[in-house]
Amino acid sequence: MLQTSHHPMLNVAIKAARAAGAIINRASLDLEALRINTKSPNDFVTEVDHAAEGVIIETLLGAYPDHGILAEESGRTHGAKHSEYVWIIDPLDGTTNFIHGLPVYCVSIALAHRGVVQQAVVYDPTRNDLFYATKGRGAFLNDRRLRVSKRTRMSDALIGTGFPFRRGDNFKRYVKMFEDVMQICAGLRRPGAAALDLCYVAAGYYDAFFETGLQPWDVAAGSLIITEAGGLIGNFTGESDFLHQREVVAGNPKIYGQLVSILAPYTRVIKEDDASAGPAVANASAESAEPPAPAAKKRGAVRIKKADGDEAPV
Repeated sequence: MLQTSHHPMLNVAIKAARAAGAIINRASLDLEALRINTKSPNDFVTEVDHAAEGVIIETLLGAYPDHGILAEESGRTHGAKHSEYVWIIDPLDGTTNFIHGLPVYCVSIALAHRGVVQQAVVYDPTRNDLFYATKGRGAFLNDRRLRVSKRTRMSDALIGTGFPFRRGDNFKRYVKMFEDVMQICAGLRRPGAAALDLCYVAAGYYDAFFETGLQPWDVAAGSLIITEAGGLIGNFTGESDFLHQREVVAGNPKIYGQLVSILAPYTRVIKEDDASAGPAVANASAESAEPPAPAAKKRGAVRIKKADGDEAPV
């Protein structure tokens, strides 16, 4: 049951996420019947992705027809094109896990106003776990308030990550990054659904998370849930423009700062011009296995800026 204390826009997002989760759960009972297409090598989409996205968009626009939509499968084809409010949707994050029957996937829905995320929902239908946040009101898992972990030493930290998997991704450089982090932390994990990974940081299951190659719909909802749980999130140099930089690092404040210092030399692994051309060509020209030269000036951990317009527009 939806709580009346929730923001009205959050209630609509929760309704949409649960409707999508019901479609996903029904489909999971007969995976052999799924029709699966390949967007690019190792990047899959199913009829379930489309059906889940459809019910989310229908629910959101039914309540707010003047809002914009940015969705993984349909882009900006739905909703108002120039609205200050934009819903950022990943209907099924972890599709590869889903089609293999591995129960690690989720629905991710965020609402940004003038580029700043205000509402966030990440729903894990296999566990009926609902992560959510409203800007300034805290982050929650079901009815439990979330707080990031209190660990302060990298040697004690459990860190989540995601592996590069698209053609053109810089695998050699990622291995170097992986090696740098792996040698100084307690362990690395890669479940395969970035939106859930970010929620696990907010819940304190992980102490930090990092990944390259992510899109806005992968990180928008999780970013608010993390900051409302007392964590930090940014790009590899600690700046808050991560939504469109295709690199993200998040964590509790102490571990975040240490991880930024490790990852800063690897910033912009995916160049801005490559990112605009699409994932198939991202990093195609970056062949060296050695890390790049350190950034001219490493920035310390920074919090997400509060004022409207401080982040890159969605």
